[in-house]
Amino acid sequence: MFTLILENSKIANLVYSFILDNFNTLNLSLKIENTKIIFNFNGNIPYKDFSLFIVNLIINFYEEKIIKKILNKNYFYFTDDELQTILDTCNSILAEEDSKHKLDLIYLSVFDYVSNNSLMDLSGFIQFRLKDYIEILDYLVDLSVNNFIINREYLKFIELLQDYISSSEPKIDIVHLIYLNKESILLDGENNVIPVNEHILDAKYLSDISFSSNDYSLNTLLNLLPEKLCIHILDKEDEFINTIKKIFKARVSICYNCDICNFYKSTSNLIHSDCQE
Repeated sequence: MFTLILENSKIANLVYSFILDNFNTLNLSLKIENTKIIFNFNGNIPYKDFSLFIVNLIINFYEEKIIKKILNKNYFYFTDDELQTILDTCNSILAEEDSKHKLDLIYLSVFDYVSNNSLMDLSGFIQFRLKDYIEILDYLVDLSVNNFIINREYLKFIELLQDYISSSEPKIDIVHLIYLNKESILLDGENNVIPVNEHILDAKYLSDISFSSNDYSLNTLLNLLPEKLCIHILDKEDEFINTIKKIFKARVSICYNCDICNFYKSTSNLIHSDCQE
């Protein structure tokens, strides 16, 4: 027999229902008494399987609660919507990351405990026996908050530049942006190369957020304010191109196959071929 103690009867009932809905492979019978869930095994306790069962219970039922507790304690100054966005980011990272290390970290502590005890206060066990696990979640929350702040500043930066462009007169009819291997070349309407200003003191519109080495191209575009911006994608779109599209909006057109595209593709192939010889 093994007894699991929960914080209150409401949580005990929720956990009891969660167990019935998600875990039915263990050879046992269950009974709930107020805040206790009692496991009666048919034979000896299968410590390995039962430990894994407790681990999955903690991850599936308690992990998000722990994250919310960390958020409410350390980041109470965010709005409810902002906290939800950060929580969603945490959950996304957890879903993408390999969870084997996290599972092993919890499993060893759980296995050691259930092998030597017949009663577990689950909340107390998590708080005092899984400090390394909680530290991982704490780090994850910090990472998600930083991502949220960076993204918020990025959106503010985009909005600022959108307002600047919409309130300014174009200084040139069209600019062609050739994009290959994360590098850009700017051309005017006569297909002449436009010099890119690389003097940082003159880069009035560069963000504190670094997109790529193309920041100077962005600054040049913001100085030129083209009425039309044709982006020739010779490789694939990335964060820089997406940023340009957001900033210049309706002024942007995308091209994948034209005389300009073909010329720079062939030039790039020749350079690449020479480098391999």
